[in-house]
Amino acid sequence: MTKILVVEDDVSFRNVLVQMLKNSGYFVQQAGDGDQALEICCEFDPDIVITDIIMPNKEGLETIQDLMAIKPGIKIIAMSGGGKYGPYSYLPLALKLGAKAVLEKPFMRNEMIEVIEKVLNS
Repeated sequence: MTKILVVEDDVSFRNVLVQMLKNSGYFVQQAGDGDQALEICCEFDPDIVITDIIMPNKEGLETIQDLMAIKPGIKIIAMSGGGKYGPYSYLPLALKLGAKAVLEKPFMRNEMIEVIEKVLNS
């Protein structure tokens, strides 16, 4: 079973995303920020990390860099609604830092599943 770590500070959005992924057959853990993600990642050893970009404490771009440092080759999907600057300023940078794919919030369930499958098969 594919293991996914969801990193999202918005509790409501995170709960919906986690439940959607569980209902789609994935084994899912969750973190509220990048610091929690790093702790969980070492124990959980996910196949994919799905991370928000704009978060308190350790934000998503720093989280991507740290994950790549401790687990080179980890598959990361970055997602963002972009805050006041829009997702276009953050998502391309996430790709440059090592994310395998990006998703602009809001997205549909089928979009997320397609991206996960594409990343798993890459």
